[in-house]
Amino acid sequence: MDIKKEKLKIQNLQQKKLFVTGIGTEIGKTVCSSILTKYFNADYWKPIQSGDLHFSDSMKINEWLGENVVIHPERYKLKLAASPHQSSAEEGILIKTKDFKLPETQNNLIVEGAGGLMVPISDEEFIIDLIKKLNLPVALVVKNYLGCINHTLLSLMALEQKNIKLEYLILNGDFPADTERVICKNIQQETKIIRIPDIEKITKENIERITKQLEKI
Repeated sequence: MDIKKEKLKIQNLQQKKLFVTGIGTEIGKTVCSSILTKYFNADYWKPIQSGDLHFSDSMKINEWLGENVVIHPERYKLKLAASPHQSSAEEGILIKTKDFKLPETQNNLIVEGAGGLMVPISDEEFIIDLIKKLNLPVALVVKNYLGCINHTLLSLMALEQKNIKLEYLILNGDFPADTERVICKNIQQETKIIRIPDIEKITKENIERITKQLEKI
C-alpha cells in the first residue's frame, strides 16, 4: 500500500471543493463566493478573469474577506470585458480546458466561474466543460428576474446531461413564492438550498454578518 497516496485520498475526501456558477451574468456569484469562502474557511480561485482588471473578482474577495484569505492567481487575466472566447481571441490566446489544474492546497477551495454554464471559453468549449475537467460539484447561484425560472431549469438540465453534481442551489435575494416553489421542485433531493438575503451595501462587515446567519450547510 502506498501510504502517501492513501493519505492524499483521505485528505481530498475531507476537503470541501466547489465550483460556483450561475444562471447568467451579474447575479451575485462573487458575493456568494465570498460568503462560501468565509463559511468554509476556504481558499478562493478565479480561473478566468475577463475584463475589470482594475478591480477583479479576486480583488473584491480580498477587500471583503481581508488579507488572511488565500487567493490563488488566475490562470488567465484578459483585458476585454467580454465572453472569454472573445477577450482571449483579442489577445491571440486560445483557451483550452486541458490547460487548467486545480491549485494545490490542503484547505477547502471555492472556484468561481465566468458567467453561466454555457459561456464559451473558446469556439469549442464552455464553462461547463471546465467544471467537468476539474471534476467539481457545483453551487448554482440564482437571482430573481423575469426569465429566471427558464434559465435555472435549463442550467439544471445541462448539469444533469454532463453528469455534474449540483451540491448547492443558492437563492440570492428575495423570490416570489411561486418562482421559488417551481425552482426548488426541480432539484434533486440531495441538493442543499442556501438562501442569501439581499445586501444593500457589500462590505466586509455585512459579508461576515450574513455568513454567521447561515444555517449549517
